[in-house]
Amino acid sequence: MVSVVEGPQTRPLQLGSLTVDIPVVLAPMAGITNAAFRQLCREQGAGLYVCEMITSRGIVERDAKTLGMLQFDPGESTRSVQLYGTDPYYMAEAAKILCGEYGVGHVDMNFGCPVPKVTRKGGGAALPWKRDLLEAILRSVVKAAEPYGVPVTCKTRKGIDDDHLTYLDAGRIAEQAGIAAIALHGRTAQQSYSGQADWESIATLKNHVTIPVLGNGDIWEAADALAMIDKTGADGVVIGRGCLGRPWLFRDLADAFAGRPGQRLPSSGEVAIMVRRHAELLAGLMGEQRGLTDLRKHMAWYFKGFPVGGDIRHDLGTVSSFAELDDHLARLDPALPYPAEVLGRPRGRQGSPRGKVSLPEGWLADSCGLDLELSGAEIGVSGG
Repeated sequence: MVSVVEGPQTRPLQLGSLTVDIPVVLAPMAGITNAAFRQLCREQGAGLYVCEMITSRGIVERDAKTLGMLQFDPGESTRSVQLYGTDPYYMAEAAKILCGEYGVGHVDMNFGCPVPKVTRKGGGAALPWKRDLLEAILRSVVKAAEPYGVPVTCKTRKGIDDDHLTYLDAGRIAEQAGIAAIALHGRTAQQSYSGQADWESIATLKNHVTIPVLGNGDIWEAADALAMIDKTGADGVVIGRGCLGRPWLFRDLADAFAGRPGQRLPSSGEVAIMVRRHAELLAGLMGEQRGLTDLRKHMAWYFKGFPVGGDIRHDLGTVSSFAELDDHLARLDPALPYPAEVLGRPRGRQGSPRGKVSLPEGWLADSCGLDLELSGAEIGVSGG
């Protein structure tokens, strides 16, 4: 078992044969964690950085768009991919392709997506309710990755809703199946991204299993990560929305876990330099026009809280070339201090809790799912 808290410092995270020096994982986020953003976060101090969620059938069927997501920068010492699917055979075959053909050194599995188009087909956060199917998937992927020496982990939520919790059974099944670690987002599918994450559930899971447990949910600052570790005993943390427009959060986390004094937050000029670096990485990945277009969605996050005029915000949100980007960034006052009012506050999507989680008809009647046809759960899935 991994022990994390040791005075102000922490020990590395051990995932099978894989050692993660800084127990901080960049969560896969659809449309966000491409190779460019992963490199940006790695440069700041992320310990493990996971590719966007990819469907198993897309890999096995050699779908060009799916395989096109499997891009890695040369500095990624461990290629990490999150795999999504509902069929043990396809999940195993996809894992073999990832490990054998793409040099992937860590496979994660998604059982936490709360998106209705996924759960209504029995995928994502709905699937752990079917304990036998969950076990079959976990065992098949572990067996497929074993010859390559690749550790397999999984991520889940507390459950479907407060009346249908699955995380303790999922943890037990994962441990018995040979999973190297389990990450828990302390919300139910019904909560989606609303409300407050339940860190107590992470502590409960930690006391329930002997494999490493990673905590996820409401880590907005480095101090939040230390508080989660202290409160739950988790072996590491998973960072999702907290790093949107703030890749330097991983620098702060690396300092915090090493017991080093924190560095000052960036000024508007230093944020602009980070934006330019992000643009360069995106352009290198997909070309200038596509890369700068992809950067647009990050602008509001980067400059959240800064007193930047609406005209500049609009122009930054419509860039399509380096010339435009440099022109708009030059209009910023580079000396603006980082806005304290946004610290410790949620970033990215939040929304409201759902009245009812969309599920296949009769889904909650029993916990058996091996005989179900769930291939539709992978259609049109891009992440979650």
